[in-house]
Order: sequence, then structure tokens, then C-alpha cells
Amino acid sequence: MSGIYLHIPFCKQACNYCDFHFSTSLKNKTSLIDSLLLELDLRFSYLNDKHIETIYFGGGTPSILSEKDLFLILNKIHKLYKVSPNTEITLESNPDDLNNDKLNELKRLEINRLSIGLQSFNNEELIWMNRAHNSIQSESCVKRAQDKGFENITIDLIYGSKFSNLANWKRTLDKAIELNVPHISSYNLTIEEKTKLGHDFKIKKEDEIDDEKSSELFVEMIERLEKNNFIHYEISNFGKENFFSKHNSNYWKGKEYIGIGPSAHSFNGNSRQWNISNNNIYIKNINEKQADYFELETLTEENRFNEYILTSLRTIWGISNLFLKSNFNTELNNQFSKKINKYIEKELVFFKDDCFKLTTNGKLFADKIASELFC
Repeated sequence: MSGIYLHIPFCKQACNYCDFHFSTSLKNKTSLIDSLLLELDLRFSYLNDKHIETIYFGGGTPSILSEKDLFLILNKIHKLYKVSPNTEITLESNPDDLNNDKLNELKRLEINRLSIGLQSFNNEELIWMNRAHNSIQSESCVKRAQDKGFENITIDLIYGSKFSNLANWKRTLDKAIELNVPHISSYNLTIEEKTKLGHDFKIKKEDEIDDEKSSELFVEMIERLEKNNFIHYEISNFGKENFFSKHNSNYWKGKEYIGIGPSAHSFNGNSRQWNISNNNIYIKNINEKQADYFELETLTEENRFNEYILTSLRTIWGISNLFLKSNFNTELNNQFSKKINKYIEKELVFFKDDCFKLTTNGKLFADKIASELFC
């Protein structure tokens, strides 16, 4: 089983913290959609005729697209690929886009999972982030989607900004729990160089992120959500039983996927490919059927080992000792064994059911631990 990711590089306005590839100009939207359709044709053989079990519209802000735009893309996918009957079809959306008409459109298109970028329930913080919605829209759009019959809803939250403190964060989590959504993705704010926040940090207009405070908020989130029947199945993701993101879980489990659109990544087990992060060049080169709209990296055994460590360690499933021994050479396994024991002794990692997994304290250092386990 495989997945398809479609990058929709358009937003109404730029969030101050976001460094994803997007444009606030929609003037070439029609040409971009046509190019996505053409790329689907050109790269049909990439997944070797595998069944599709997940389709994910990311961005950017895919909810900007019209019903016609989304229909053209989904129709093309169904014509080209063997799409499984119970395919998870996710659309990322902003609260201000999800009015009754839009939700009716999405229902007609059989989109069955909504990923809603709430980010915060604090209006002052939303203004600081330069979000296009307010806290009332955050709550009402979720309830409206539920009334329309959308059960599989995830909301995004951000913690660690200057507005975050333990009391506010507890209220935010309680509000999220009250909305009765089955999945929550929550990310620690990071300062990215090429963003407004990055610029403001450089000129000393904004302070550094307080790592100690972020760690406190992270641990509070784990405890609070787990008490309310959420399973912490990946560092930034919490889902109730049967509501884990299938698409993102496939990334972490190393399954194959194809990425369509500017800046989109693809992986087929042997190589990794990423498209150019420029709408105009992407459109031009796709339509001229030039191969230089993407870069390709053939993965060595060491590359595959490091990717497996990085993605698996972040999850509830952990690093499988059997998988390591079955897929990588003895030298890599011996190196790993020597390194992992240090973290077991420090109680940052534990070994259970033939898998290495992070403790709660270990989750605070997931990226650091993974990098030190690399070959």
C-alpha cells in the first residue's frame, strides 16, 4: 500500500513562523493545477502499480481550492491508480475557509479527514502569528464540520511562544479536549531563519524560545491528553483508538509515497526525490517535460539506516531489533547496540517486545538521541 501527497502552494497570507513553500498570489493557480495533473501522468510508474491507501492535500492551504480544482485532481488519481475503497483522504484547512458551503463541497468529494490549523485559542497570539482567523472561528468551524458528519478531524496547536505559560497551555488543552476531536497534532514553535519571526529574532525584536518552558508544556500535554484517552503515538501526534493518521504513520513506518507539486517529496524505498520549491519554474519545466524540476538521491544502506532510526524512534512502535538485524549489516547493528545502551542506562530509552522505545523523559531529546544513533 502507498500514499499520494499533493502540495498546494497557496495561502491567503503568510504566517509569521512558517517556512513551508507557498505563495500568497493566486494568479497562476489554474496553471499550477494543470501542472499537478500533468505530473501525476508523468510519474505514474513511480509507485510500481501499488494500491493507494492514503491521499493527502497539504500546503500551503489546500482549502483555498475550489470544488472543481479538487475534483480534477481526485478524478485523475482514480483514473491512474488503484485506489483502495477505504482510502483516507485528508485535506489541510484553515478555520476561516470551512463555512457550510465548503464543507458540503468536501462531503461531495468524499474527503473523509480534515486537518484544521487552529494553532491557538488566544486572539492576541493568533494576531501575533498573522493567522487569518480568530478563536471563535476556531471553535465554530470544528463544531460545524462535526454537524456535517465529519468524524475524523485533527486540529493543529502550537506551543512555546511568548504567549505560552503553563496556565494558558492547560486552558488551551482543555478547550481542545472539549471540542471532542479524535486527533491532535501539536508542535513546539521554532524560529526559522527565512520567516518574519526569524527576522524579528535576528534584530532582537523577539526573544529566543525558552526550551525549559517548552519542555514543561510538552510534558503537561502528554499527561493531560493521555488522561483523556489520547494515545501519544508520535512525538507531535496524539490520536484516539483507530484515529491515528494513516498517511503520516506510513511516513514513519517507511512505506512508499509519491509527492506531487512544488517542494513535494517522494520515497520509493530505494531513492528519495524532491521537487523544486518555485511555482513558476515547476510549472514551466513540468509542461516542457524537463527532468530538472526535481532532485533525486539514491539511498545507501547508511542513508536507509539513519532514516529508519530517525522516523521509528519518534513513534510508539519504536525501533524494531528484528528489523535492524534483517535489513542492515552486522557492523551497523554492532554500532547501534553500543550506542543505544547508554540511553537505556540513562532511562531515556527502554527495551520491550524486541523494540527500543523512548521514555517520557527521552521524548524531550528525541532528535538529539536519534542523531547520536546515526551510523
